[in-house]
This record gives sequence, C-alpha cells and structure tokens, in this order.
Amino acid sequence: MFAIAIDGPAGAGKSSVARAAASALGFAYVDTGAMYRAIALYMLENHIPLEEPAAVAAALPGVQISLEYGEQGQRTLLGGRDISEAIRTEAVSIATSRWVAHVPQVRQFLLDLQRDLAKRANVVMDGRDIGTVILPGAQLKVFLTASAEERARRRALQLEQAGEQACFQAVLEEVNRRDAQDAPQLEQLPPDGVVLDTTGLSFEQVVERLTDMARERMDKEEKG
Repeated sequence: MFAIAIDGPAGAGKSSVARAAASALGFAYVDTGAMYRAIALYMLENHIPLEEPAAVAAALPGVQISLEYGEQGQRTLLGGRDISEAIRTEAVSIATSRWVAHVPQVRQFLLDLQRDLAKRANVVMDGRDIGTVILPGAQLKVFLTASAEERARRRALQLEQAGEQACFQAVLEEVNRRDAQDAPQLEQLPPDGVVLDTTGLSFEQVVERLTDMARERMDKEEKG
C-alpha cells in the first residue's frame, strides 16, 4: 500500500488539498482532523468540561466514530449520525484545537483506527503527527504551509461560505495563537519530509504539485 502523510499548521488547506489529491490519484482520503472534531462535538453536545482532561478521557468510551466514502468523499459519522457539516463550525474548531487535541488519551483512542485505514487501502492522510507517529513508514510526507495572513484569509472565507460571520483580524489572531500552541509539534517534522509552501499558489497548482510528487515516488517504487 502507498501512503501520503500531510502535516502543517492550522489553515494551510490540508484537508481540501488532501481530498482533491486523493481523488486525482484514486486513493482513499482520511481526514484525521475530522475525527478529533467529532470527539470535540461529542464533548460539547454532552456538556463534558473540556478544560478537564480527565473528564474528556472518561467520556471517550461513549464515542463511536466511523467513516464512509462515496462520491462526495469522506463522511464522518458519530454514533451513526452524519456530522460532516456540524464539525466545521468555529466552536468545534476552537474546542478541538484548545483542548481535545491535547488530551493524550484522545490521540491514543484514534491511533489504531487511523493506522488500520492505511493498511486496507492506498491513502492520503492529513492531520497532526501523521508522518512521525501515525504513519512513520509513509512513502511521501508533505508539510503543507502558507503565511499566517494567507491562512487567515482562507479560513475567514470558509466561515463566510458556511454562513458564519468572520472578522479577518480575529481569525488571524486565532491562527497566530494556534501556531504558537502547535509549535512543539510542528518542529518535530520527519527528516524525509517535503515542504510545500502554498502562499500565492492557486488550489489547482497545489494539488498538481502534490500529485506530481506522489506519482514520481510511486514510479520509483515500481522501478525498485
């Protein structure tokens, strides 16, 4: 099986680029961030105090996450309910990045599920620590990034398209805060990773560069 691991700072477009690249390559797309968001949504809906890691960990046995794949790509289910849209709100984003993603038990809870998906199909997987912890044997490891301003602009547009009000300055402050918070993880990138800076590039150009790199690696593997 061939695996592409995509990491990078918040708002770099990891999910949308990974989804498009997977479609172009005929791979399965695995949005690990959606899994964390699903847990955050569960905690919010069940009024679990997010600022208490022990409470979050204790609630995990009640979380039932599954993924479905169709013409529209990956759909995230929570207890059989499609929450693909519900997990994209700003409230869920903040709950995920500030609290849920930093609970060790949450990361362990999802680890086996994520690795199992990569054993069953060629995958493009994006999220945190994909190339270092989850899929250290991935044949292509990409660090997708862009300037903080560019990422804030994209996030504000995404929120507006979802019907939410978005203040660019507030979104930029949140991007910078998350960059500072995630700095220790982002500094632990795999030595064999490739940096892809998307600042100034169109979405199509980014996807093309990523798929070109993947095909080049696959050709090398086939030739041995």
